Amino acid sequence: MTVERAPKARAAKASSYNAASIQVLEGLTAVRKRPGMYIGSTDARGLHQLVWEVVDNSIDEAMANQATRIDVTIRGDGRLEVVDDGRGIPVDRHSTGKSALEVIMTVLHAGGKFGGGGYKVSGGLHGVGISVVNALSSEMRVEVLRDSKLHVQEFMRGAPQGAVKQVGGTAEANRGLDPGWKRTHGTRTFFHPDAEIFETMDFNWDTISTRMRESAYLNKGLWIRLRDERTDTEKNFFFQGGVTSFVRHLNRRRGVLNSRPIYVDRLIDSTNVEVALQYNDAFAENVLAFANNIHTIDGGTHVAGFRAALTSSLNTWSRKSGTLSEKEANLSGDDVREGLTAVISVKLTDPQFEGQTKAKLGNADIKGIVQNAVTEGIVQHLEENPADGRRIIEKCLTAARAREAARKARDLVIRKGALEGMALPGKLADCQERDPARSELYIVEGDSAGGSAKQGRDRRFQAILPMFGKMLNVEKARLDRVLSSDKIRPLVIALGAGIGETFDIAKLRYHRICLLSDADVDGAHISTLLLTFFYRHMPQIIDNGYLYICQPPLYRVSTGKVTRYATSEQERETALKELSRDGKTKNVTVQRFKGLGEMNADQLWDTTMNPETRTLLRVQVGTAEAADEMFSTLMGEHVEPRRDFIRGEARKVRNLDI
Repeated sequence: MTVERAPKARAAKASSYNAASIQVLEGLTAVRKRPGMYIGSTDARGLHQLVWEVVDNSIDEAMANQATRIDVTIRGDGRLEVVDDGRGIPVDRHSTGKSALEVIMTVLHAGGKFGGGGYKVSGGLHGVGISVVNALSSEMRVEVLRDSKLHVQEFMRGAPQGAVKQVGGTAEANRGLDPGWKRTHGTRTFFHPDAEIFETMDFNWDTISTRMRESAYLNKGLWIRLRDERTDTEKNFFFQGGVTSFVRHLNRRRGVLNSRPIYVDRLIDSTNVEVALQYNDAFAENVLAFANNIHTIDGGTHVAGFRAALTSSLNTWSRKSGTLSEKEANLSGDDVREGLTAVISVKLTDPQFEGQTKAKLGNADIKGIVQNAVTEGIVQHLEENPADGRRIIEKCLTAARAREAARKARDLVIRKGALEGMALPGKLADCQERDPARSELYIVEGDSAGGSAKQGRDRRFQAILPMFGKMLNVEKARLDRVLSSDKIRPLVIALGAGIGETFDIAKLRYHRICLLSDADVDGAHISTLLLTFFYRHMPQIIDNGYLYICQPPLYRVSTGKVTRYATSEQERETALKELSRDGKTKNVTVQRFKGLGEMNADQLWDTTMNPETRTLLRVQVGTAEAADEMFSTLMGEHVEPRRDFIRGEARKVRNLDI
C-alpha cells in the first residue's frame, strides 16, 4: 500500500510557446527527464523495475545456456548487486570508437538482442533496459570477466567516469563472492538508484524474493541466490521440476483434484511452450503467464491460446469419454477455469511486447502455437489418467450450474435496482457530484458510525454506505451466493459497474472507494473481508488505484484548547510530549477511541474525511502470486495453513489489542 496525501493546489503561470520552447534531449537525458516513459513510474514499482532490467540480462544468459548461477544482493549502503557466470558483456572496440560495454551502458537501443547473433531468446528485446538503469542511478559500476581478465567501468547518472580499464583477473573478479563459486567469466553490476528521481529508495525483500523464485521456476537448473545485508537474510532458489514445481508451490495450501499437474513441454518451430496446470477445490482462477521469463501481467496471445485449448480439449474429452452427455451444453471458458492454477511459459525469438515494462505479449502466431501444444498435452494426460478427467469435469459441471444461478441472481439485482430508482440502495447517502473522478464512496462499518459520517461529510462529493453485521467471506463462496448476500448486493448496486464477467470499469460511479472501519481486530477483519471481495470480484478497481483504506485515530490527546489525534501509541506519546512542554503536564487528557461510533461528526471529518488532513492508504497488489496465496491462506476453507501462518507471524506482534 502507498500513502496518498492531499495534493496542493498549484498556481497557473503565463508562458509563451515558440521555437525556443522546443528541446532536443540527447543521450540519456530524455530518460532522466521523463523516467515514467521507460520504467512506468518513480514509486516503489519503478524502483524495482531497475532490478528486473539488470537481472533479466543475466536471465537471458541462462536462457541462452550460458549461465548457471545468479547472485542478487541488497547491500547495506543502498546499492543492489547482480552477479552471473554468463559470457560477460563484450568490452572490445565498437564501430563507434567506444568500447562495446560503454555503448551498451550509455546508448538507448544498443545491445545484442536485435538479431545480431547474441541471443536467440531474450526478455530485454528493446535494448534500453541497462542504459535506463544507468541513467536513473546516482552511481553504477560494471565489472566484466572475460578471457581471465577483469574489466571495470564506472558511471554517475549515466555519464562514464573514464574509459573501460583492466584491473585484474579471475581472483579479483570473484573477491567477496561465495568461496565455492569459481567463475571464469561473467558480469557483476552494482547500482545505486538516484534519490533525485525516486520517491522511495527501499528495496523490498518480499517483492524481489518472489520475482527470483519465479525466475528459478521458469529456468530449470538455474541457481539464484538472494541476500539482504540489511537484515542478514539469505534465500536460495533451484528447481529441477520447472513450472510443474511452480504449480505445486502455488497449490501447496489447497486440496487438489489431480495430484500430478498436467504438464506440456513442446518445441514448435523455434518457440518453446512449457505449461503446467492443476485444479484445486477453491473457486478462483490463478493463471500466471510469462514470455521469455518476463511476467506478462496483462496476458496476451499465449494466454488466449491456452484458454482456447483448455475449453476445447476438456469439451472434446468429456464428450468422447461420456462424462458430458449429448443433451448437456458445452462447458464455457468460465466453467473450466474455476479452481484452476496454471503457469504458462513461452520462449520465442522475436517477442513483441506492449511497452518497455512488457505487460502484454502481442505476437499473433503464438496463439495458435500454444493452442496446439496445450490441446495435445491435455488430451494425452486425460486419456492416460481418466480419473483426473472425471474429477475435473465434475467440478466444471458444478461451476456451470453455479454460473447459471449467478446469472439469474445478477439479472435480479439489475432488475431490482431498476425498479427501486436507478439501482441506489436505501442505506446509501449519495453525493451531488456525478463525475466519477471527483466522487468518493465511504464504506463505513456500523450504523452509528455511518450516521456520523453522513453528518460530517462534504455531501458535494462524498457518498456514505453504512455496512453492519458480519459480511460474507467470498473466498468460500461462488458468485451466485455472493450476489444473494444482503450485505454485498447493496454495495454492487451502489458501485454501478456490475460484477464478475459483466464488470465494466467505465460505469463505476466513484473513483475513490474508501474502507472506513474501527481501528481494532473486528474492524481489521471487516476490512479484510471487503478487500477479499474486491480482489476476487472487482480486481480492476484495485488495478486502477481506486481502492483506499482510511486511517482513523486511536487516541485524542487534548489540553482543552489544543487537540492532537494519534493513530498509534508512538504518535500518542509524541503528542503528549508536545502538549506537556515547559512543565504544563497536568491538564492533558487522553481519550482512547474504542470505535468510530464514539467519534462525533466533526471529529470524524477532521481526522478521517477532510482531504486536507486525512491519510488514506491506497491498496495495491505487489504480485498476483503473493496476493492469491495470502487471500487463500487467511480466508480459505483449510484451517492448517491459516494456523501455520498465525504461528509464524505471532512472534512479530509487539502491541496486541484484545
